[in-house]
Amino acid sequence: MSVGKMLKGTLSALAVGALALTAFSAAPARAEVKELKIGYMKNPILEASVSIMDKWATKKGIKLVKIPMAYSIFQEKVTATLTSGNDQFDIIWHNDDWGQLWIKWVARMDDVPGMDRVAKHPLDAFYDEDGKVSAVPAAHTVGTFFYRTDLVKPEEVPTTWDELVKVGQRLQKEGKVKWGYVGGMAMNNTWFSLWWTMWGNKCDIFKPLWERDNKKLAAAGWTPALTEPCTKEYVEFWWDALHTHKISPEAMTTYTRDEANAIFMAGDAAFTLVDSTHFGDFNNPKKSRIAGKVGMAPQPMGPRSDKPFAWNEIWGWGIPKGVPAERQKAAKEILGAMLTDVEGQMQMWEETGGPPPSLDAWAALEKKDPVFAQLKNAVFDQNVGTHSAYYFPAWPAVHKAYSDVMIGILKGKREDIAKGLEAGMDKVHQAANAGQ
Repeated sequence: MSVGKMLKGTLSALAVGALALTAFSAAPARAEVKELKIGYMKNPILEASVSIMDKWATKKGIKLVKIPMAYSIFQEKVTATLTSGNDQFDIIWHNDDWGQLWIKWVARMDDVPGMDRVAKHPLDAFYDEDGKVSAVPAAHTVGTFFYRTDLVKPEEVPTTWDELVKVGQRLQKEGKVKWGYVGGMAMNNTWFSLWWTMWGNKCDIFKPLWERDNKKLAAAGWTPALTEPCTKEYVEFWWDALHTHKISPEAMTTYTRDEANAIFMAGDAAFTLVDSTHFGDFNNPKKSRIAGKVGMAPQPMGPRSDKPFAWNEIWGWGIPKGVPAERQKAAKEILGAMLTDVEGQMQMWEETGGPPPSLDAWAALEKKDPVFAQLKNAVFDQNVGTHSAYYFPAWPAVHKAYSDVMIGILKGKREDIAKGLEAGMDKVHQAANAGQ
């Protein structure tokens, strides 16, 4: 080979190498995550969960940008973000109510550290067809019957609807409270009035009653249970509570949980039912006039029940699929750090009344905390007969249709209840079948 050819070949090789080096240098290095955005409902329990995550983020040099929102706008806003593929949030509050609605747009979380130490039943809403889960628990959310310990002794707490009316009226007549019972009833607050009495009377929205297997519900034609006798009974109970017995304000049909909680914390009601996560606010002397005077008990039963009903669900965290891989990885690490921080979860319980997601934290609390033992008796030791929602994409539409039907009935005449329930059958049925 001539010197010229050798030189030409060497120059060519150098040129190729230079081009390769240039290309390598121009390629962007793997982005280092410096910031994560978390969107959630403004609530003490979620704030406490975020605080646990913030400890890890600070150690890793990651700024956690917190974006709290009102409950009334959260679902609509985040749904729009998810369906557009936008990565506006890296972590989002994920609730069982819309677990199936979001299933296509959120990442799977089976590989998050600590997921092997959480209760499985409350995760039912978040599984896809392959058995993969789309949420990391933040706290258990359980419907808890709260009572004023300065007004009634533990043995005097109502155990049935009839007792709730009698005790409530007695306390009203004695001038100790303005209302016997107050709870949310407006759309998305139905659990705190209509629904706890529905399940506590062995009733439900669809037939078969208490069924949550979508295939079985579909085979039954998504048939509403509105014309069942058990439905008429709990609707009549609330109509009477509002208009006849007057243990609850007529305006309660418009109340959210926040409005009901405000009345309870002001000392104007003897009883309420809401998530245990509000226990912290009830006992916060800066917010509540009844701090230190609040107890927890099993839910009063309807005439068809022989033991109290309870529900046990979770509030969780999810990650949108549109989030880039590096940020998804960091988000999972931060959620795993929260889930395995037993001390942080125990502190969250002590500050807010939110039952921790980790079973390890449960075991520790059962040994040392009498208040947790009280909640365990009020909820976890009772009959968790079914889930407190249905888990199919059309569920939010069903919830809205049901709420519209019931509020309309409760604002009408008592003699029209049966007719209103019959008319509502088609509305709820259509909502269930929309898009299927």
